[in-house]
Amino acid sequence: MATIVFLHAHPDDEASATSGSMARAVQRGDRVVVVFATNGDHGEVPDDLHPGETIVERRRAEAEASAQVIGTHRIVWLGYKDSGMTGWEMNTAPGAFCSADLDEAANRLAKVLDEEDADVLVGYDWHGNYGHPDHVKVHPVAYRAAALARRRPKVLESTMNRDAMVQMIRSAQDAGALEVFDPEGPADDGNPMGTPEKEIHWVVDVRDLAEVKRRALLCHASQASDVGMLTGMPDEVFAASFGMEHYREHGRPNGMVAGWPFTPLP
Repeated sequence: MATIVFLHAHPDDEASATSGSMARAVQRGDRVVVVFATNGDHGEVPDDLHPGETIVERRRAEAEASAQVIGTHRIVWLGYKDSGMTGWEMNTAPGAFCSADLDEAANRLAKVLDEEDADVLVGYDWHGNYGHPDHVKVHPVAYRAAALARRRPKVLESTMNRDAMVQMIRSAQDAGALEVFDPEGPADDGNPMGTPEKEIHWVVDVRDLAEVKRRALLCHASQASDVGMLTGMPDEVFAASFGMEHYREHGRPNGMVAGWPFTPLP
């Protein structure tokens, strides 16, 4: 049995990016821990907040519900504030994750790695998949925390297959879709989304867990614009879009392999 720690920037990122792998790990008997760097303070504020309820409280409750769906064993909050999108004034606000001291943030995560005696740590690729400042920050924090941990875990980078996204967009256009985006165009930080397939090392097939991913996403109902768009996809489109989860492993030879990357270091 392995202990796998997933570091995510905001609540709901786990559902869209890695919930299939997390659920598969639980099925295999592994221990799964999710760490959220921020509380998602600057996410969409729902209309149905109860009197006295804050968006942070709602998003934490949604993360707990998502964990129940996935089977996650433990949730940890690093306690940073959501930094907002690139260029927002919140980027430099006190407590914002993207401007946090690297060693301070990494030590908070390393404490979790030590408590769990973690075998594997999952962060994001170098530009956080689409350039959100908090996602970008996850990358160096994960590697630094792994170096600070008493026992260094294997580090994997969750990413998106840009080539597959381009193909899906072309298929959608051919089918007459009116609203599409260009994965090769500039994302939040000006870079294209995800990673070219030739630079990806692992693909995990979670198509049989597509319904688990959908239910995990539905737990984050406060984020109605994004979550509603994703969960509103027909079943076959949702499975095609979210049925494969991709990872990079630093130092591994190029070539994407279908398999299970969450095995501990020898």
